[in-house]
Amino acid sequence: MPKAVEHFIHTINAAVKNKRPLYIRGGNSKYFYGGQLTSQTYEILDAAAYSSIVNYEPSELIITARAGTRLSDLEAVLSEHHQMLAFEPPHFDENATLGGCIATGLSGPRRAYTGAVRDFVLGVRMLDGKGDDLHFGGQVMKNVAGYDVSRLVTGAMGTLGVLLEVSLKVLPLPSMEITLGMQMTEPEAIDKMHHWASKPLPISATCFYNDHLFVRLSGAESAVHAARLKLGGEEMKQAKSFWQSIREHTHPFFHSGTRLWRLSLKSSTPKLSLPGEQLLEWGGALRWLASDENLNENTIRAQAEAAGGHATLFSGNKSSAQIFHPLTSYMMALHKRLKQKFDPAGIFNPGRMYPEY
Repeated sequence: MPKAVEHFIHTINAAVKNKRPLYIRGGNSKYFYGGQLTSQTYEILDAAAYSSIVNYEPSELIITARAGTRLSDLEAVLSEHHQMLAFEPPHFDENATLGGCIATGLSGPRRAYTGAVRDFVLGVRMLDGKGDDLHFGGQVMKNVAGYDVSRLVTGAMGTLGVLLEVSLKVLPLPSMEITLGMQMTEPEAIDKMHHWASKPLPISATCFYNDHLFVRLSGAESAVHAARLKLGGEEMKQAKSFWQSIREHTHPFFHSGTRLWRLSLKSSTPKLSLPGEQLLEWGGALRWLASDENLNENTIRAQAEAAGGHATLFSGNKSSAQIFHPLTSYMMALHKRLKQKFDPAGIFNPGRMYPEY
């Protein structure tokens, strides 16, 4: 067993004994996301040094890496073999790690067209709250107790365990990629994206902002050329940097308010009547709202619920606001049972998802 893993196990056992919470950290690139630890006294478990690619079979489209592996390093290796992480994860920092990517469960512009993070997680190796070294998914062992644990820990904000290794399905890079820009109103853009979703088009990303709809086409040259003629619009010259600014939130929109809300809705949901600027992604299923503290969170969440979705306070001033959408009593009870199963002493990242755990 690697010395780093032995150190993690010792740290977990000591935390349980001393009843001292652990803040699991990788590159710390997504520290702003989620809630703050409910305890003022805690110990940092730094997983960033536990890095390297464990196994990579380009012909099998599978890669396994340690959780501390930097996303940039992982993507560089994949790029050498003309492959990619299809869910296009945001980095937010050059030190972003694979573990943080899985723990936050965040996907980029390609998500609506290829799948979310959890759709590409084949297996994980992790330490639970008793310091046990567990393997789930992949070619190691079948999941137990009716849970697909590999998917379960994706987006759990490190509240269920310390990720050690992750196995991912990867995809080939598209042979051609272009972005088309079109001027139209938001209702027109929502209708367009909803209509295109039912068509065999090689769309890999959409974004509507400031009366302009941007559509990225990816795939074989023949398919991209045919779609370009069908959709119309003008080809965007700086497309790569544009989509990077959307993925990494360096686009000016993401800094236009003191609070950034992330609303997940049905893609066909009409334009929301909320004050502040909005930017749409994922064919209309993701609505970003840049607002200030004067906009009541209940107003935002009521509109999200009415549209069959939910709202998350993604970044900005989080004082006096609940970060993630409130759970029903049934779902909260289920969350707590899972937490009790994997982290009976409650030492892993308490408060990062919900104040209750």
